[in-house]
Amino acid sequence: MSDRWLYAWALAAVAFGGASLTVPLYVVELGGDAFVLGILFATASFVGVPGALVFGRLADRTGRRRVFVLGAMAATATTAVAIPAVDSIPLVVVFNAVLWLGFAAATPVLTLLVVAGAPEREWTDRIARLNKLQGIGWAAGLLVGFLVVAAGSTVLAVVDAQRLFFLVCAACSGVGFAVATRELPADPAPGREPSPRRLRRRVREADRFTVRGAAFPFTPGRIDVRRLYPRRFVARFTPDLAIYFGAVLLVFTGFGVFFAPLPAYLGDVGYDSSGVFALYLLLNVGAAVAFGWAGRLARRYEVTVLQAVALLGRGLAFPTVVLLGAGGVVGSLTLGAVFVLVGITWAVIAVTAATLVSRLSPPAIRGEALGVYGALVALAGGLGGLFGGTLAASGYVVAFGAAGALVGVGALVVALLGRRTAAGTAAREGAVGAGSGP
Repeated sequence: MSDRWLYAWALAAVAFGGASLTVPLYVVELGGDAFVLGILFATASFVGVPGALVFGRLADRTGRRRVFVLGAMAATATTAVAIPAVDSIPLVVVFNAVLWLGFAAATPVLTLLVVAGAPEREWTDRIARLNKLQGIGWAAGLLVGFLVVAAGSTVLAVVDAQRLFFLVCAACSGVGFAVATRELPADPAPGREPSPRRLRRRVREADRFTVRGAAFPFTPGRIDVRRLYPRRFVARFTPDLAIYFGAVLLVFTGFGVFFAPLPAYLGDVGYDSSGVFALYLLLNVGAAVAFGWAGRLARRYEVTVLQAVALLGRGLAFPTVVLLGAGGVVGSLTLGAVFVLVGITWAVIAVTAATLVSRLSPPAIRGEALGVYGALVALAGGLGGLFGGTLAASGYVVAFGAAGALVGVGALVVALLGRRTAAGTAAREGAVGAGSGP
């Protein structure tokens, strides 16, 4: 099977990555404030999980996969042309929701396509390759956005430079669509679908390393809708898993509170569109570079401690951003370093989260637990977007301070959960030791 379709999807990822930041910046240029950005952020989040579930079930029932990936690419190209053609913020919000609905529609079927026809021993590597190319495309979208907006702004108004970049995004997705129509693998024949249980295990091994959640926590993960049993999940739901999911809600709500109004804040303190692109690029590059290092740490140290430390570092970084402000050259360099730190902490959080969910879940519901985790991430990101936009109306210090506090409380919950599980393990080992005596 040819892998050229993966490069086609990477081109679409360029459009997704670029549009993920250009749309908020465009809304700001049209007169939108932090509250409007919260609405924009939340709507993109709230369409994600239902979209993934609905389209995932449709793909499962019909056996058709290609149409959803091609539809996502077509929707991306169409919305990237439509958004710069309108000056209405409500229409931009609607088009942005369509953009991320398309992404959500493609997400659950990409994994099935990438392993189609491949032996099981290659699944992990193929899924990891999909993630890598998608991550490269996402970061490239930010880099191209920086270059196009920076160069375009020298001869055009900023809003026109942004419109120009939307057309670049549309072209990338359009070319990807043209290639994918020829190169996408055929839909699997009936009865030749990969085993859901085995596929979920491979996803757990390969799907943690994604940069897109570093600054956009509303994007859903790969939710496998096959063989989901809600009643069984509820019946086997454990207290430790419930505690961790509570921490996830706190943490990702905090992420949304911070990231939703962030473009408006950066504009208010003097950063132009190219400067904002540069900061977000630093964040994503920091995450991408740190994934290998984070994986090695996760193999050597207790993952609850690692995640709690990473969350605490992120929680402290959020209010630091508003304290630094623009601050001239030194302040900008310091702010860039803070964005790199925020990216590095995401790598640790992403690597340890899948491990924690798997560890805290009974084996029978492990796949469902990872799906619920992805849904909670998107839901919390959307709620955080609404809260962040509302709080920013009272001041960015309030909003970013609240974001840091939510993440800090989540870090404390994770740390206490680590102590709880360690104590439970020690008690069980002591009981086994006592029972094995003479």
